[in-house]
Amino acid sequence: MSINAEEAEARLKARKPIPKPKPAYLPVSGSPLTVDKDLYASIATAPRVLLEDFVLPIRSGKAWKAPAGSIVRISTPEGPQVGDLNIWNAHNPREKFWAARTKQLYASHVSTYDRLWSCLPYMRPLVTIIGDSLSWYGVDEHGGRVHDLLGTGCDGYISSVLSDKGYDFHCRSNLTRAVLPFGMNEGDVHDVINIFQVTGLDEQGRYFMNPCPAQKGDYIEFLAEQDILMALSTCPGGDLSLWGFGADSEKEMIKCCRPLQVQVFQLEDKALLQQSGWKPAEPAPYKGTHGMLVPEGEHGSAR
Repeated sequence: MSINAEEAEARLKARKPIPKPKPAYLPVSGSPLTVDKDLYASIATAPRVLLEDFVLPIRSGKAWKAPAGSIVRISTPEGPQVGDLNIWNAHNPREKFWAARTKQLYASHVSTYDRLWSCLPYMRPLVTIIGDSLSWYGVDEHGGRVHDLLGTGCDGYISSVLSDKGYDFHCRSNLTRAVLPFGMNEGDVHDVINIFQVTGLDEQGRYFMNPCPAQKGDYIEFLAEQDILMALSTCPGGDLSLWGFGADSEKEMIKCCRPLQVQVFQLEDKALLQQSGWKPAEPAPYKGTHGMLVPEGEHGSAR
């Protein structure tokens, strides 16, 4: 039952001041949320060997594997461009990136030394960010931040609802095509991390997107905390400076679309990780019984 305006105003006046809240999840020493910054900085700067290198054309998608302990670098070779990224365990697509929990554990936007966590029942890091050339961006005058976990990828479904014409090369479509060679389908595509994308919430809590601040050569780097499969879409919105819905907008947005580059490296000294004490992430120790006792069946001797 709704309340009238007078009662609502009275409740607001009677509401006691709320102390500034503390974050629900604060990393402490030794916590899996906290990385050894000296160790990860040494990994980020150690000599490396290139394993794979490709450029993803505009409005397309591609998936690739990266072994545990490898470094994945995604960069903007020709200037600003938003990328929508999905991540799975390379051997089990049910273990996938969990944007909502990662957002709770760190923030609505992530950067160096933040980890991207997998879903239940695995609940372990998939990757750790070890390099981010846009870490300087901070918070802009509108409250926008870069590398977004607030939103998700564009898709043909919402586009067909909000405009009069469908389009088959939204990020969800690009990611769906990308994972088909790995025996996966659209049902495996999940909420993304929007890399190089600036977003925020306005004074009324509404989602907004600002143009991408990346320049030629900007990058984000991840350390694979387990064997992973990644899929990336070069968003058809490009750098989001001409964002919109409908056929006319799609023709305009292509003017601000650029490729993304992906490189996968391994450390030149393969023993460095082991010697440092690093090891692939392990699943959460919770057994998943949820308070239930499984019946053991009938008792008594067999006849």
